[in-house]
Amino acid sequence: MSRRRGFSIICSVVFGAFALGLAALAGNINLPQHNLVSRTSFEPSVATHQTQAASELALQFPSAREIAAGVGTFSAPPPTRSTFTATWQSASGAKGYLLDVSTSDSFTTYVGGYRDLDVGNVIRQVVTGLNPGTTYYYRVRPYTNNGLASYSQPMRGATAPTTGLIINPTFDSSITNDPDAAAIEAMITRAISIYESLFDDPFTIPIFFRYATTAPDGTPLPPGVLSESDFAVYTIPWNTFVNALTADARTNNDFLANASLPGTALAASIKPSSANGRSVGLDTPPAIAQNGHLGGPYDGIVTLNSAHPFLFSRPVSAGYFDAQRSTEHEIDEIIGFGSNAMLSNFRPQDLFSWSSAGQRNVSRTGSRYFSIDSGSTNIVGFNQDSSGDFGDWLSEDCPQTQPYVQNAFACTGQFSDVTTTSPEGINLDVIGYDLNRTVLGNISTRALVQTGDNVLIGGFIVQGTTPKRVIIRAIGPELSQYGVPNPLADPTLELHDGNGALIASNDNWQTTIIGGIITQDQVQDIQNSGHAPGDSRESAIIANLPAGNYTAIVRGVSSTIGVALVEVYDLSPDVSSILGNISTRSLVQTGDNVMIGGFIVQGTTPRSVIIRAIGPELSQYGVPNPLANPTLELHDGNGALIASNDNWQTTIIGGIITQDQVDDIQNSGHAPGDPSESAIIANLAPGNYTAIVRGVNNTTGVALVEAYDLY
Repeated sequence: MSRRRGFSIICSVVFGAFALGLAALAGNINLPQHNLVSRTSFEPSVATHQTQAASELALQFPSAREIAAGVGTFSAPPPTRSTFTATWQSASGAKGYLLDVSTSDSFTTYVGGYRDLDVGNVIRQVVTGLNPGTTYYYRVRPYTNNGLASYSQPMRGATAPTTGLIINPTFDSSITNDPDAAAIEAMITRAISIYESLFDDPFTIPIFFRYATTAPDGTPLPPGVLSESDFAVYTIPWNTFVNALTADARTNNDFLANASLPGTALAASIKPSSANGRSVGLDTPPAIAQNGHLGGPYDGIVTLNSAHPFLFSRPVSAGYFDAQRSTEHEIDEIIGFGSNAMLSNFRPQDLFSWSSAGQRNVSRTGSRYFSIDSGSTNIVGFNQDSSGDFGDWLSEDCPQTQPYVQNAFACTGQFSDVTTTSPEGINLDVIGYDLNRTVLGNISTRALVQTGDNVLIGGFIVQGTTPKRVIIRAIGPELSQYGVPNPLADPTLELHDGNGALIASNDNWQTTIIGGIITQDQVQDIQNSGHAPGDSRESAIIANLPAGNYTAIVRGVSSTIGVALVEVYDLSPDVSSILGNISTRSLVQTGDNVMIGGFIVQGTTPRSVIIRAIGPELSQYGVPNPLANPTLELHDGNGALIASNDNWQTTIIGGIITQDQVDDIQNSGHAPGDPSESAIIANLAPGNYTAIVRGVNNTTGVALVEAYDLY
């Protein structure tokens, strides 16, 4: 069978009057707080990376005019540290709109480039080049065949309040003049928000984004080229870069990877990208102009070839490439990925290229794989096919079981993102970026367990490239010692995978039920975990779970009812996988039988999350008796009420909520589907938190409490 490929990568380096975009003139191109190394001997060159579609797929591509409507469906992106999305209602007869943006609702001053900015006949615009954690005001003025109309009322937007890496986008006219401009800009902003949520490095990476059939210098893109990135690289003496990389160590990945660094130089120099150099404190400033040559304010340029079939929102239909995945791939190249698999052109990624335990391979022959523990663990294989990039991952035939962002050959109809625990996230971490390890963890929810559809159902996600060892518990009898009335006397526990298949079960933790993924007695392991239940009738399962979605179901033996607690504890917090995006469904009653969800923010920095209470929209999934109007409270580890909501389209100011959240909830991508449902966005310091769901006026019904990690 012939090999079916998506796209391949070709990279070359060449030595090298530009017009500045709005974002290029704003933001902070500062370096991390290290002792800076003089750039006297650091000279930039230009690297060009092309992503190519395989010929057999290229023959199937429709032309731009044949692509079905809806490829640019708009999906609101979350705000980033330098952007937010301005939205407004359309005006009758409008031919276009002039946009003003200010830090004052009286518009006495304006953000640079945003006074009477003609954005065309659209109802949304990504505003770029902003400062993090800042509230902005915007207004629009329609123009019609009869001239200018009145200004709209001032509206409010805000950038992400967290600190860390900033990717500052500038959009080329090939994007802003495109009919799908809003969808393209939103897609790019979503990609940027991923990197800003992952990395704490306190500096800015300016990137110029294009959607065109030509390279930045106007040269037509060769047939089959799907996307291209052009970026600056610097030639740094070996010891200078390695010493800076070692001094930059912040994470467990860094310390493990640095222990595998060679004791002697493998090459005279290392060539990091300009952004990668700054990530370790070197003075390697942006150097790329909008035409792709040296002499400009950007770290790099991303070009998506508009001749090819991209989808700008997800899920991705068969026959189309995921634009966000391609964008992330090219951003990866600009911020530090890449290998030429040769000592004479050594890149930072080559420091972690191995062929077996203790045996390095930085060549184009034999097998190579990415490892951060001297080759003992093969995280992912490197591509050795010369038609692809040697710094990308070894790829399977389509469809791929692991369609990673950096796969050398990508398939249509598939997508993925860079994550904390993906090979891309780990790679960027060890070549100099500071991975943010603040995560949601140790999940628990208390509710009244009944029968049928009203049992207690807890959902969680394992994210990453390695299995996560967890203990799942169903607690009932011991709740009585905490004053909880009517505890479930004998809870049973089931664990289901993302397909709904039962993979483990337990009734009484001191008796292991062999079956599914449980192949041996677990009693001693449960005792040794430090999380053994306090009553022999309670249930527990220990499981090593690969990445995926999981559901825990708690019932009462013989259909008994009572209050129970379902919990998930992380037993391997140091491995490169995490628990995330928590949800629990149960019957919400009154008094002590409301639904109470607990979670922990783990790490050293605040985490932005959205907590939701969902009721009415459950009916579309066949859930009977949904809670008609759920309310939501958020409490801190001391039990203090810090935020509340009843109907997400009406913000309740108080506690940690100091301004209207409706736009932020809409832009998060997790807005509830019914206006009577509730949501809170909160920037939470590490600690324990509790979400309580009740029905308005003591109404009852089935509801879902969820916590989603935004940054």
